[in-house]
Amino acid sequence: MKHLNHHSERDLIYNRKVDPSFESISTPLRFFYISIICGLMMVSCLSVTSNPAENNNSRSPNIILIIGDDHGYPYFGFMGADYVQTPNMDTLASSGFVFTNAYVPSNHCRPSLQALITGTLPIVHNNMVDSMAQAKMALMRFDSEESRNSWEKNFRHQAMESFETLPKILTTKGYHSFQGGKWWEYHYKNGGFTDGMTTGWTEEERKEGGTWFKRFMGGDGLALARATMQPVYDFIDSTSDTPFFIWYAPELPHYPFNAPDKYYNIYKEEDMAESAKRYYANCSWFDDGVGALINYLKEKDLYNNTVFIYVNDNGWEQEPHQEFRHDSLRWHNGGDKGKLGINDQSFRTPIVIAQKNAIQSGRDDESLIHSIDIFSTILELAGISADDYEKSQSLLPLITGSEV
Repeated sequence: MKHLNHHSERDLIYNRKVDPSFESISTPLRFFYISIICGLMMVSCLSVTSNPAENNNSRSPNIILIIGDDHGYPYFGFMGADYVQTPNMDTLASSGFVFTNAYVPSNHCRPSLQALITGTLPIVHNNMVDSMAQAKMALMRFDSEESRNSWEKNFRHQAMESFETLPKILTTKGYHSFQGGKWWEYHYKNGGFTDGMTTGWTEEERKEGGTWFKRFMGGDGLALARATMQPVYDFIDSTSDTPFFIWYAPELPHYPFNAPDKYYNIYKEEDMAESAKRYYANCSWFDDGVGALINYLKEKDLYNNTVFIYVNDNGWEQEPHQEFRHDSLRWHNGGDKGKLGINDQSFRTPIVIAQKNAIQSGRDDESLIHSIDIFSTILELAGISADDYEKSQSLLPLITGSEV
């Protein structure tokens, strides 16, 4: 707030000798001016909530990016699907700001995830990888075409280490970072994470076909939420004195649809197709993991200083009466309007941004939003100027109502 006549508001109110002309002002006018100044001071204080990065003076906010794996946009309670039980995501959405008309850049996962972590669109990302590969191979000699192709394939698997990523940038502000869940980029360190669950594979494992593909998708990271939450809990405990960024991307509600009975039984007696029951059970399983993470942060007194951002990686179609179990392609990929398709539902996602006492609650059903803008949003939340990274635009102005 600008000071009036270069004096503090306190001087103006409590020390009338600052400005002799103040003596000549009538008492009612004095109270009027004082009330105006106090009001401006209150507005200044209240405006802090419009910039979450400034809300906690002790340290920057923790940031958790929650990514649904094959989670179709309609299948949340807060998106109107009262037949899918997602109480934790519903609570998070009601406490934060929801963009319901958002889109991801790809109808399958890896390109969307790459866009989130680098802030670059898939076509740009792939062109950059092509250019880097060609430049490196021009300086190398290969014994055979086979060895050349093998080198190029390995490079493409590990090219992320050559990109500027969110974890690498956040490190400059003192953040520690954790990768858990789906991660196609070989090793968590390739993305700049300080900690993580995915640690790549050996050449022998790469020759094992199907087993290797699971390692390619994320390896040990795929156990997150499906089998354990302990790695992310351990990371949180180890970073209690520093701000952290968590990439929380469990393989849920992704196939296999093998949710424990406690989730399947929610839908067991419902009038819906069996494939719907199993998919929705995985949705509830995913939701329970989010709830467990939130509760752990509350136990550690870290919840209030943590920003949560949710986005899907791609779309999915599974309406209550669609049965896909006897169609192998659709059982693994959902209906034609979802994953791998070209429909609205193939790309659409809700984006939720929430932090207690910092992000105002609200809902935007009109604005057309791109998930790539999560990149700059996270930078701004961490107090890093997004102007230095012209790959996307922060969504915070749309939440606060300030000029975009």
